[in-house]
Amino acid sequence: MTTTVVTTKGQIVIPFKIRRHLNIKKGTKVYIEERGGELIIKPVTSEYFEKIAGILTGKGKGLKALLKERENEKIREGNNG
Repeated sequence: MTTTVVTTKGQIVIPFKIRRHLNIKKGTKVYIEERGGELIIKPVTSEYFEKIAGILTGKGKGLKALLKERENEKIREGNNG
C-alpha cells in the first residue's frame, strides 16, 4: 500500500511506480469515481477504452470517436501552450 498527501489545492501525487505500471504520463486524463466511501482513479488511455469497448453496442464506433477527440484535444493543447 502506498500513501500520498492531499495539497491545499486538493491535488495528489501518484507515485512513480504506479504511474509507470499504468503508463500514466504528463497530460494523461484520469477517471475518478466515488464508490462506497472510496475513490477509484483510472487512467483514461487507449488501453482503458479497449477494456470497455465491448460494454456498449456500435462495433467500436464510440471508441474510435473518443480516441479521435482525444487526439484533437492534444493538438489544441499543443497550439495553446
